[in-house]
Amino acid sequence: MVNQHKLSCSELIVKKFGGTSVGSIERIEAVAEQIAHAYHNGEQQLIVLSAMAGETNRLLSLGAAINPHANAREMDMLVATGEQVSIALMAMALHKRGIAARSLIAGQIKITTDAHHGRAKIERIDTELLNELLAADIIPIVAGFQGVQQGDITTLGRGGSDTTAVALAAVLNAKECQIYTDVAGVFTTDPNLEANAIKLAKISVDTMFEMARHGAKVLHPDSVDYARRYQVPLRVLSSFEQGSGTLIVPSSLVDESGQVVGMAVSRSQVVIHLTSVHNSEQVWDNITTELNELGIETNLLTKSNTSTSSLSFTVDKSWLDAVLLKLETMTQQQKIAPVKYVDNQVRLSLISNGLLNQVDVMSKAQGELNNIDVDVNLMSASGAKVAMVFCESKLNVAIRTLHNAFQLNNQ
Repeated sequence: MVNQHKLSCSELIVKKFGGTSVGSIERIEAVAEQIAHAYHNGEQQLIVLSAMAGETNRLLSLGAAINPHANAREMDMLVATGEQVSIALMAMALHKRGIAARSLIAGQIKITTDAHHGRAKIERIDTELLNELLAADIIPIVAGFQGVQQGDITTLGRGGSDTTAVALAAVLNAKECQIYTDVAGVFTTDPNLEANAIKLAKISVDTMFEMARHGAKVLHPDSVDYARRYQVPLRVLSSFEQGSGTLIVPSSLVDESGQVVGMAVSRSQVVIHLTSVHNSEQVWDNITTELNELGIETNLLTKSNTSTSSLSFTVDKSWLDAVLLKLETMTQQQKIAPVKYVDNQVRLSLISNGLLNQVDVMSKAQGELNNIDVDVNLMSASGAKVAMVFCESKLNVAIRTLHNAFQLNNQ
């Protein structure tokens, strides 16, 4: 990521407010009041906003109603308008309070991305305009989730406003990037699923990346990766209550003892099973490579080599039609049996802040789930993670059992 005209804004705080934080006029007014209070206390701020809660889904539904297979460029043009609404309303709310602010879309501040519509990556940010506004004591209100590529609007994927905020904090050398959401910080697991989940005062950036990558919705994985690569101090807070939130720190500042510190959940998963009469590693590599090139994320990939060779992996249900269409073409070219799949699955990942004793953790998790009649369809381990897939109807009891078994309520 490259920027121009970089100045040191060592006291700048970049604040990102998610969809629920600005989900109504009342919520926008409440956040504007919070921003105004910080402004009058002498805090220099840059604000990044998501679309109002539910707006992106509404826009996606409109596009699907016109054409379920709509051009990705046009879908980006459509869904990027959600953030434009929220930033304009926030600027108006601050003007009403006598505070100078300016709403800005990606093209105005030149957030340049690659050309991958719907899942673009930020490549470059020109900070000249932002620095001019900050120097003039004008609060920039930036549309998250979007960028530009050769004049076309691109979007960064669901949750991409987090990435916008961290990237801006990086190029502006901000003191801290604060992500405001509807929970008080990062918890040992989703508090909506486990009432005894514990808020963590701090978590290493590597552990947070694994949590986000495997389903924790509090932060977008790309945003944590940016924070890690560009050493951006990152904090998760609630816009609905006071508190210090969770500070995400360099891994060197956290005890790397390898215990399980959290559980991440990915719902609406589908397990895909492929079988070949030929034990060909190249066949499986070709399949996963082509799916990845389409932007389809395959997770929890497992292979077995017996008299026949098989491959199993999980994909989000939203990708199922695209995966099946691609695999139909490939299975005609390769000697692969018809595709089998099982839907209504959930992937639960046990995340550590260091290398796990994978055999012990897998054995303990398997035993605990067997005791409550949860049949695990897939299980794998790598580095700081042990993941398992089972029927989504068993999620609540599985989370409660494993949260207790690994003593996550004693963090």
